[in-house]
Amino acid sequence: MSDDALIIYEEEIVRIDSLLTKLLKGAEAKCALLVDKDGHLITRQGFTHSLDTTALAALLAGSFASTREIARLVGETEFSVLFHQGRKDHIHMSIVGERSILVVIFDDRTTIGMVRLYAKETSVELAKIFSSLGDRSQSEQPKVSADFVASAGDKLDDIFKD
Repeated sequence: MSDDALIIYEEEIVRIDSLLTKLLKGAEAKCALLVDKDGHLITRQGFTHSLDTTALAALLAGSFASTREIARLVGETEFSVLFHQGRKDHIHMSIVGERSILVVIFDDRTTIGMVRLYAKETSVELAKIFSSLGDRSQSEQPKVSADFVASAGDKLDDIFKD
């Protein structure tokens, strides 16, 4: 597990799912996904039964990674919002905090403006949840004393001596 790994507890998933459901109702979108930047699906809401959400999550994260490089080449640090327009379905993606992507799939029953409005509001609330998770995981880190580290090092030395 990397140092920036984030542990999301069930109570936070319930809060996140509630925010995604509110987003879907307000924006009249089809579904919403929350994906980490590594391409792992965190959670999803709405009509996702016909989607391969695992593959979609990985591809969306890859899309953001390549767009980050494009941004760098043109002098930007990152493009925080991406929009893909199709014939009948459209995808709005936005960065949430440092480590996740909010994805909204919608059709012509709503507008990009409505989706952007609700996605922005939802992103702010999601960022608050992630911030509190980061604070919690920092406080739950085990404290290791210098004496323990030295003792463990001595014992390992003893084990691996000839």
